[in-house]
Amino acid sequence: MSTNRTKQTIKADILIVGAGFAGSLATLCLHQAGFEVCLVEKGSHPRFAIGESSTPVADMILRDLSDRYSLSWLRDFSRYGSWQKNYPEITCGLKRGFSYYKHDKQYPFSTDEDHTRELLVAASSSNENSDTNWLRSELDAFLVEKVKEYGIPYFDDTDISRCEKDDSWSFHADRGGHHVVFAADLLVDATGTPSFLGNYMNIDSADDGFHTNSRALYTHFENVTPWSEILQQLDIPAIDYPYDPDHSALHHLIEEGWVWMLRFNNERTSMGIMLDQNRFGNNKTISAVDEWNSIIASYPSLRAVTAPAKLAAVPGRIFRTGRLQRCLAKAVGEGWVALPHTIGFVDPLHSTGIAHSLSGVERVVETIIRHWDDNPKLYAELTRYEEGIFRELELIDKLVAGCYRGLHAFELFNSWTMLYFTAAIRYEQQRLRGKVPSHFLSAGDRGIQQMVDDLFQVLQQLTDSENITAGDQHSFRALVKDYIAPYNTAGLLDPGAKNMYHHTAAEL
Repeated sequence: MSTNRTKQTIKADILIVGAGFAGSLATLCLHQAGFEVCLVEKGSHPRFAIGESSTPVADMILRDLSDRYSLSWLRDFSRYGSWQKNYPEITCGLKRGFSYYKHDKQYPFSTDEDHTRELLVAASSSNENSDTNWLRSELDAFLVEKVKEYGIPYFDDTDISRCEKDDSWSFHADRGGHHVVFAADLLVDATGTPSFLGNYMNIDSADDGFHTNSRALYTHFENVTPWSEILQQLDIPAIDYPYDPDHSALHHLIEEGWVWMLRFNNERTSMGIMLDQNRFGNNKTISAVDEWNSIIASYPSLRAVTAPAKLAAVPGRIFRTGRLQRCLAKAVGEGWVALPHTIGFVDPLHSTGIAHSLSGVERVVETIIRHWDDNPKLYAELTRYEEGIFRELELIDKLVAGCYRGLHAFELFNSWTMLYFTAAIRYEQQRLRGKVPSHFLSAGDRGIQQMVDDLFQVLQQLTDSENITAGDQHSFRALVKDYIAPYNTAGLLDPGAKNMYHHTAAEL
């Protein structure tokens, strides 16, 4: 890589814009593969970010990236045990699985001995091999430091103002009042938003075409009461739980949508309220704080959880979004490609974000390596990647939208959720057999795709009716069980499990 100090022209094979975890990892992998890479970031680290819940799929990809690109230290972040042993100074949280609790407005949480208002799905067999919740401000900053440690040019606080393309790219930027030009053959957009491609490539982003229609309120708190303590206070036994629910991605299902709680091991908790805009619109007449408080106050058990809590110093405020669903019209062009979170997003339900981003990093990096010297082939393969991402977003959208449709009838929600776990388990098993699936979450598997499409139509018809009976819910559960039977290696929807699944993920 050469630098003309007079003109401040930085030359590289590949320019990566956006230094979140995906951008940094793509930079490191491509550098290890022998490319001259430059990483540019508009802001600086550390910085607050959400998208914090990892999964077994994400862990598997981290291990494969570690092995394939000789990043031995990266493997340590794929399990809670090795993370704590080798990098205890980087905050994370223990995540044993996914937990769901159904709340009624104005009533304390209640259930029965068959856990008919609870669902716990373990994703690991032990704490040592568990997934993690990432405190993104610390992990993202660590990865940027790794980029610099490997001698890769990194430019933060750098604002790209215009771009030109002849045989290669020239990106003109301002950094601290100095004019810098980045010259590269390929651009990788890892910004995580559609803004960069919209500004410089005129690529539109839209929210139409999605079944999901949700928005968020979110922040970090300190001193949030453990949910397990609330259960004890309510005399709700947890003796047959597969894990402590506070060591999981906690989902509290409410009338307006659902609430997430992700604990870290430093007394901090990530919390957010997801609001279903198909039923509840965006109330702009009150502040984000007042809207948050009014929702939480309607659910006594959630009010008890947050009663002693205070906002964490960072970010120190509650954020409110508009509609979250978005998708670019194009994800690939002549001389550029975008990573998944830049291309589109559905919803944080089921924690697909980190794994989807990592799967995109894996595919884009491998495609570049294989076809760098053959531009037509490179573009053709990146176009296949684009088609795959669009298909994956479509699958995630239906998996999430079906859950929103079933929120108010817990057996429907429970049954539909099993489709996500079926797709995830299918993906994990294929990777363990040494075959990396062509699509994230088995979106390229015709059987999985047809199953979700068929059942989504049934669910739409069912939830569009004015009165959903218990018999309707039981029938739908039986139908889902029949559909997932060819893939169901984890005993999903087994009545004997009583909604408590002790280990569903493939052995890792």
